[in-house]
Amino acid sequence: MAGVVFVKQGSHSVGVQRQYTGSAGKITNCQIAVSLSVATRSAHVPIDFALYLPESWTSDPARRAECKIPVGVVFRTKHDLALDLIVSAVDNKVPGDILLADSAYGDSYEFREAVRILGFDYAVGIHATTTLWRLDGQERRRGEPLTARAITDMLPPRVFRTITWRDGTMPGKRGKLRSRFHFCRVKVAHDDGTDAACREPVWLIVEWPEGETAPSKFALTTLRRTMSKKQIVRILKERYRTERVYEEMKGQLGLDHFEGRSFPGWHHHVSVALCCYAFVIGERMRHFPPESGRPSVACPISLAA
Repeated sequence: MAGVVFVKQGSHSVGVQRQYTGSAGKITNCQIAVSLSVATRSAHVPIDFALYLPESWTSDPARRAECKIPVGVVFRTKHDLALDLIVSAVDNKVPGDILLADSAYGDSYEFREAVRILGFDYAVGIHATTTLWRLDGQERRRGEPLTARAITDMLPPRVFRTITWRDGTMPGKRGKLRSRFHFCRVKVAHDDGTDAACREPVWLIVEWPEGETAPSKFALTTLRRTMSKKQIVRILKERYRTERVYEEMKGQLGLDHFEGRSFPGWHHHVSVALCCYAFVIGERMRHFPPESGRPSVACPISLAA
């Protein structure tokens, strides 16, 4: 899962308003769409989008009429839209075993629990302020809950291990892609009335990128303990490849170049862009098929990102 930003200048494009975007790292005038992609070891293909409509749009009859927003469309949070896309993919038997998402979704306990109920493992980003219990060797809680940042501050630098997950292919990122990581077992601490002892143990993954003075990236995953740390990191990092797909679609297929204002028009434009990109990927795979005959244990699982 990812949010895709469509920067706009005016105020009449459907769903546009000044709002915070993680990709830009600031508040900007834009539309935001929730997206779902499927990925294999060799290809990433977006398959569905949902336009986020703020309440300032869904509650305004004049705006709804001007942009032809259907009567049945009501306000839905980005988490709601994301789960709608996932449920639709499951209903249509789209293959996938692991759900990847950034911290905009990963920070939501309800989102993570819904993903598990739907049968997925997940590997999702979280903010440093997420509160967790550390677990001992028998996966029993140790002490009081702490933020991910506080847990990390207690770790000596020597526990971080360098992991290389793949070769870089983007300009400026050639060569081996590597960083330092630490894994620890945790349970998420949240006040939802459930017994904390019954909550699922998960991995907290802490990344300390090269050149930074302290660890700065945090993630949670339900991937099994029998998987190697390198396998888990490779899967977690697939999300960044998916984000680059959207940049490619903007640069080469005009994903963000729609000049209309209506709700149906926006979805028509995005649907055409998705179909065109799927055709492009199909042609790439046909002319440059991935190497065969070498079974890979590193990424044997199909992903939904």
